[in-house]
Amino acid sequence: MNAGATQHDRDHGFTLLELILVMVILSTVLAMAGPSLRGFFASRKTHDTAAQILALTQFARSQAISEGIVYRLNFDTRENAYWLTAQQAGLFEKLETDFGRIFTLPKDIVMELEEVDSEDGETFLKFTPQGTVTAGTVRLIDRAGRALEVTCPTVTESFSIVESRQSNGYYTAKHNR
Repeated sequence: MNAGATQHDRDHGFTLLELILVMVILSTVLAMAGPSLRGFFASRKTHDTAAQILALTQFARSQAISEGIVYRLNFDTRENAYWLTAQQAGLFEKLETDFGRIFTLPKDIVMELEEVDSEDGETFLKFTPQGTVTAGTVRLIDRAGRALEVTCPTVTESFSIVESRQSNGYYTAKHNR
């Protein structure tokens, strides 16, 4: 081997010092971006939870119509949980599918309910075989005070996700999503 080939091979690689310098720059950039990413992921949790509740309302409504029985989306605000039940022989029983399992809210989200049905200490949205639903609202609020609502304005409409903002202690809809 000649000396020129050896020198040429060294020119194409990186030194350890260069690699360390690149790692320091990347670490600095990530450290600066970290706090803003934390807010992004918290916001995603709220959106994902709202989408999950919306999917449960759509499933419950379609199943109630197709099976001819009443479905309920139940809520436990103390335990921050929700789950589906179906009326069987006069009693409401949990579904034997994945839709019937108990879903829990992420720890940084608070749930508020408006205009939902209540009976015997249970709180729920009701879906009937005729296609009507409880015209109510499930509000999900993250720790920054941002809120998403899974809401249905009338008994014949479908649920949708709406962003809302707080003003004078009350939440009002910003725009449809």
